[in-house]
Amino acid sequence: MSKMKLLSGYKIGDIELKNRIVMAPMTRSRAFKDNIPNENAALYYKQRASAGLIITEGTQISPEGIGYLWTPGIYTHEQIAEWKKVVSSVHEAGGKIFLQLWHVGRISHSDLLSGEPPLAPSDIRAEGKTYTQNGWQEFSTPKAMSKDDISRTIEDFRQAAVKAKECGFDGVDIHGAFGYLIDQFLCSGTNIRTDEYGGSVENRARFALEVVDAVVSVWGDYRVGIKLSPSNLHNDMHDDNPKETFAYLLNKLNDYNLAYVHIMEPQGDVSLKENYLSKTAEYFRPIYKGTLISNAGHTRESGEEFLTKGWADLISYGALYISNPDLVSRFENNYPLTEPDKKKFYGGGDEGYIDYLDYTP
Repeated sequence: MSKMKLLSGYKIGDIELKNRIVMAPMTRSRAFKDNIPNENAALYYKQRASAGLIITEGTQISPEGIGYLWTPGIYTHEQIAEWKKVVSSVHEAGGKIFLQLWHVGRISHSDLLSGEPPLAPSDIRAEGKTYTQNGWQEFSTPKAMSKDDISRTIEDFRQAAVKAKECGFDGVDIHGAFGYLIDQFLCSGTNIRTDEYGGSVENRARFALEVVDAVVSVWGDYRVGIKLSPSNLHNDMHDDNPKETFAYLLNKLNDYNLAYVHIMEPQGDVSLKENYLSKTAEYFRPIYKGTLISNAGHTRESGEEFLTKGWADLISYGALYISNPDLVSRFENNYPLTEPDKKKFYGGGDEGYIDYLDYTP
């Protein structure tokens, strides 16, 4: 088992990862007070510090970026203080941890935004609902962002990167996937702007690249990653030609020394969608020259296959990491896996959060 590629070390810049297993970012909705990380977040992440790299749950860069109840931010002193505890806890356990920077764009409701409409590239409402303090509600119709809104939001990403550095994180992950703000700018179905941020693929990618520029200006080389979902249908997303859109973006990202690109396999059946890919990492691997993380639905076996075939350099695991804090050990020894209780993914207390145990043979 020790010869598994998943268990081999990997280097990103000067960051030494002890294995190629990544804990994927996962919303847990337990930041109950003022979007401050849960008091047990430090223990939750520490329990999983045997991963080569941990990427935190999505963390709002500003109050304008909130789309769900009880999700953490990184824009107040109280939030920063709690994140410092998380980082310290993971580092004490020998782990590496990146903070995921998040703005949901149109995937929100005005009840979560002090009565204001969500911000988005265009005023196209998404089909779907989010949970607010007033229960489940349809997503609000967003406001098409002005140039000032765009500039301010890019600065919010930069400021969040500064605060993440203050917390002691090893780097940051820009959430550009799953139908949130950056993804909304990238995809033609959600971006019908007629200025320099809309229309051509070059224009639609502009916002993503300006965010990358802003965050890299804080962190430098090999400390910034970005997550993308080229075949995503979630959150009412559509792009006329995702092969072209994401190939262009990935070619531009080759100009940076990023820590990685974190690319999602499709969630759901995309077989009837023109230009959508059933295997994203395999398709885009020849295009992106840097470190590639493959995400979504992986097993021990599929992770090993992707690494062996060269489709990815690292593999990230989501739900399996909720219920198997010792996932590395379980993979190494082929121990049985504990199934997560999906009813306890979001909200709630310690149950389903910090009460999953390491496997005892």
